[in-house]
Amino acid sequence: MLSHVFLGTNHFEQALAFYRPLMHALGLHERFCDPQRPWAGWEPAPGVRPLFVIGRPYDQALASAGNGQMVALLATSRAVVDQAHALALEHGGADEGAPGLRPEYHANYYGAYFRDPDGNKLCVVCHEPAVAPEDGCTVTR
Repeated sequence: MLSHVFLGTNHFEQALAFYRPLMHALGLHERFCDPQRPWAGWEPAPGVRPLFVIGRPYDQALASAGNGQMVALLATSRAVVDQAHALALEHGGADEGAPGLRPEYHANYYGAYFRDPDGNKLCVVCHEPAVAPEDGCTVTR
């Protein structure tokens, strides 16, 4: 369904320091990084799409976060949601909602919300039921 998601940044090095551990925790692999442009992108494995990209806006204007816009990243377990939220806060993110069940969306929606250093809102979510306390959930396709 998606080809790529691009989030603008005004502080590439800070954004890179934020996104590298987050993408690693989610099992995404860095596909490219060019500080001169500047931009960087991650991909799932195996595969090359969808691509998640951060960088300076194409028009060279300042990046700004949109009200009501959010990117939700899929996690393979509730433990990964917890880890991603902690990493986001550790690397300059701002909390927008601690990890937990959100039954108003559906019974197994386990998510966490935060903003990156540029103010972009992100969610990390697992949609599967808990299978064991230590595992959280498993993702089926």
